[in-house]
Amino acid sequence: MPANGKSEPVDLEVDGKTVRVTNPDRVYFSARGETKLDLARYYVSVGEGVVRALRERPCMLHRFPSGTDGKKVHQKRLPQGAPPWVDTVRVDFPSGRHADELCVTHLASVVWAVQMSTVEFHPWNSRRADVERPDEWRIDLDPMPECSFDTVRRVAHVAREVLDEIGAVGWPKTSGGSGLHVYVRIEPRWGFADVRRAALAFAREVERRAPELATTTWWRKDREPDKVFVYYNQNARDHTIRSAYSVRGVKEATVSTPIAWDELDDVVPEDCTIATVPGRFAELGDLHRGIDDAPYSLDTLLEWADREGLDDAT
Repeated sequence: MPANGKSEPVDLEVDGKTVRVTNPDRVYFSARGETKLDLARYYVSVGEGVVRALRERPCMLHRFPSGTDGKKVHQKRLPQGAPPWVDTVRVDFPSGRHADELCVTHLASVVWAVQMSTVEFHPWNSRRADVERPDEWRIDLDPMPECSFDTVRRVAHVAREVLDEIGAVGWPKTSGGSGLHVYVRIEPRWGFADVRRAALAFAREVERRAPELATTTWWRKDREPDKVFVYYNQNARDHTIRSAYSVRGVKEATVSTPIAWDELDDVVPEDCTIATVPGRFAELGDLHRGIDDAPYSLDTLLEWADREGLDDAT
């Protein structure tokens, strides 16, 4: 290490491009001491999976310049200094402003974002071909403070039952925290308002089937503390959640990890970290690798929404 106390940069070759990682020995995750370089190498190890999860989507970055024990920066606009091979996509906001956000097309862009202190990747559920028409419906099972993960599992089983009945294929993953996400690839025929209405209709059906476990009550103060909130509003425009394989910005370096449905009753989210997921990925590959093969039509769910009188303000 040089006299100034900073470690020498490390060059990583990724997709035929050189990404220089500065301050590689800076500790980003204090629980086990993983560094910025460890984080970059983690993303390389799950490269196929993280690129599939992010490909061609506007992506918000959660950056931790001094590690996850320090301040978090929410960044919509691409950080300055990007090389020409890092792609962007423009998104417009109701305020009239816009942002050129990271648009991942290859793994080198992910590693460059890590060099810029990114830990978490939060993509839109639409792609740059038409950012106003989502191709992904997200089911976010968000436990309240007194809700056990076993309850989350039970609600996930109910969600899968409903998905099977309507002919949709769900792709589950841990959230990186205490919840679960299930993604469904959809035909990009509808705007955000309709996708959100469909998601709410689905959430209400899960709540009807498991009222003792699940809730769609919007105001947090009105929810029972031992239930799972089926967070349908994650499908609203400009709402994002951690992608598959994204690390969470906590000292334990947990990972939002794809799982198989038959793992649901055994998975322990806290065990899915940057220390364990690379080995799992090497053994199993990307468990979401078929997600693009069977897009679902929202017609049935929108019929449910119309029947219940659900609108964009509900």
